[in-house]
Amino acid sequence: MATAHRTPPAPQPQLYRFTPLDFTTLAMYVAIAGFFAVAGELLAPFLRQVAPSPAAASYAVNLLFYGSVGILALLAARKVVARDLLVLGTRPWFTLLMIPAAVIAMMILTAIVVAAGGDVQTSANQAGLQELMQQVPAWLMVPVIVVAGPFVEEYIFRHLLIGKLSRRVNIWICCALSVVLFAALHIVGQEAITLTALLPYLAMGATLVFVYVWTGKNLMFSYFVHAAKNLLAVVFIYAIPPELYEQLQQGVPA
Repeated sequence: MATAHRTPPAPQPQLYRFTPLDFTTLAMYVAIAGFFAVAGELLAPFLRQVAPSPAAASYAVNLLFYGSVGILALLAARKVVARDLLVLGTRPWFTLLMIPAAVIAMMILTAIVVAAGGDVQTSANQAGLQELMQQVPAWLMVPVIVVAGPFVEEYIFRHLLIGKLSRRVNIWICCALSVVLFAALHIVGQEAITLTALLPYLAMGATLVFVYVWTGKNLMFSYFVHAAKNLLAVVFIYAIPPELYEQLQQGVPA
């Protein structure tokens, strides 16, 4: 008796053409992120008046930002998401084993490049996240830090910048842009853009670019790796005393 054989879906080039919804999502992401990078301090007094605490204001801003952009990104990439989940479903053991392996590789690479930089420091972005997570319950932070945030960033920096842009620009240029812009986004408007501040995010971005390209531009695999890394950071921050966590993470970005 012949046995059924599951094969991955055939490539679908039309999924890598830019659509009006892609441009809308990207424009909204850049506009909101740019506004808070440039005018965030001007908006802070108003937010303090309408929110019960600075932590609540910061959380609300992040939730609205990633939630609204995330919905648009999911709508824009829904066919790619469905296809990539189907592909991963044909090789469940690969998926289950390689996601933690990729997270470990990311942490090792980050530790190496940070140590090579010679000046371990916590970025303003990371310090702000840690402070926020110490004041907001984990069940509220997980939807933003683990679910919506990683998906938005993988959609922008991997799916659009590599998956779609590489149809028009050399893929290695797209990969380099993805790594550099991903790293710069996490510190712009918060501190001076220096190599020391960029290094942890460059390592993280390089790992995510590698797994995205290595798996045949599988958006959901790079998303799961990113989400798993952020989940690990959330567990560390909530389960380990702040002083001990700072000694352990040694510049690894959340």
